[in-house]
Formats: sequence, structure tokens, C-alpha cells
Amino acid sequence: MVQNNKDTAVALKYDEDGKSAPKVVAKGKGEIAKKILQKADEFDIPIFKNKALADSLLKLDLDEQIPPGLYKAIAEVFVWLMKSEQKAQMSKRKDI
Repeated sequence: MVQNNKDTAVALKYDEDGKSAPKVVAKGKGEIAKKILQKADEFDIPIFKNKALADSLLKLDLDEQIPPGLYKAIAEVFVWLMKSEQKAQMSKRKDI
């Protein structure tokens, strides 16, 4: 999930098979963005905040793969996501 502010959100999907680039599965502004963010919260999906990236992703169509020009930025999002998941798992272990 990439967000530029509380009024804009873009959700991405990546198949780990490595055969295709991540794609936009949801995007919106205003009420649609709020619903996307609510779903992300409901499923504990981390939210990466980056205005420039969110604005670029908003220009893509739904189910459109990320263009090569955004690969580096999206790779940074997925690295951040993996680190966030690792931190969450470590804190769960401490609670046990």
C-alpha cells in the first residue's frame, strides 16, 4: 500500500513467482482512498507514505503492471515491507 496523504491511496500486488512486475490492484482519492486504507488497516497491511510515488501510481490503470521506470522505487517499498514484517514477527516472539 502506497499513500501520499489521507486522501489518496494505491494498493499493489506482487506475485512471488517473479514472472511479472507488481501491479496496481486498487487506487483512489477521497472516500475510495479511505476505504482502501480501512481495508489495509483491517488486514494489518503496512502503509508506505510517499507522495511522488503514489502520484505516479495513480496514473496507472487497475491491473496494470508497474512500468520499468518505477521498478527501483517499488523495490524500495518491498524492502521496507519485508523489514516491517520482520520487526512485527520479532515483537510477536517477545510477547510469547
